[in-house]
Amino acid sequence: QVQLVESGGGLVQPGGSLRLSCAASGSGFSLLAMGWYRQAPGKQREFVARITSTSGTNYVDSVKGRFTISRDNAKSAVYLQMNSLKPEDTAVYYCNAGSARKVLAGDFDSWGPGTQVTVSS
Repeated sequence: QVQLVESGGGLVQPGGSLRLSCAASGSGFSLLAMGWYRQAPGKQREFVARITSTSGTNYVDSVKGRFTISRDNAKSAVYLQMNSLKPEDTAVYYCNAGSARKVLAGDFDSWGPGTQVTVSS
């Protein structure tokens, strides 16, 4: 089983950038799809981006053209580069791993602590 730890969140002004990291421990990382999700206060957790084991990517419409997901299998890590940030991007961001279908659906019983992203002037 893969253990995941998110990092890289913080406070940024609108229009700014942040790069989130998700470090994985355990075997088989390169075979897994990886996903980023977020949960804003008072809202349900939502899918943000997915990268498959063959580096195919998907994004929720609201972040297309602004966010980029990438992975480094040698480091067992996945990243989310977030540019042109908006106040509505404020949320706790989580990563998770599994099959491509499971990652797209966000169908997980276990989540890490996440990393807080706050976009505010």
